[in-house]
Amino acid sequence: MKLYTGKALADWLAVTERRVRQLRDEGVILEREPGLYELKPSVVRYIAYLRKGSGNTNLTDERALLTRAKREAADMENQLRRGALHSSEDIERGLQTMCLNIRTKFLTMPTKLSQRLAQMSGNQAEIFDELKKAVDEALEELSDYKTVLALEKNDDEEEPV
Repeated sequence: MKLYTGKALADWLAVTERRVRQLRDEGVILEREPGLYELKPSVVRYIAYLRKGSGNTNLTDERALLTRAKREAADMENQLRRGALHSSEDIERGLQTMCLNIRTKFLTMPTKLSQRLAQMSGNQAEIFDELKKAVDEALEELSDYKTVLALEKNDDEEEPV
């Protein structure tokens, strides 16, 4: 069994001699004699240590995560300002408005159409056309969600502060 110095082990592990001493103090690698290490077991233990993770959070990694989170937040804020992104509250309010408007149109359909349909004296083609026109008009609102979202924003802006 050949023993290697801390400097040689540091070269093999691509770390500094000081890091080798830290790893020794942490119990990651074992010293056979003062300042001397077995190469293969030390490398195997170091690789296992790297795979498992040190358990410590690296300050540089934490800063990188924080910077990334701040950048993503700024990107989202910019998208909100440009109108490329909408808040979930705006979308929910817009969908509620659309559904209520469509519900209202469908509920008023019998009242609006009953008199006209009664005058058509059973002409199935005319009745079909009239009903289709009313349903298409009610469903038209579903195809233009941007208008509803814009109306909601304008309504919010007009309220006195």
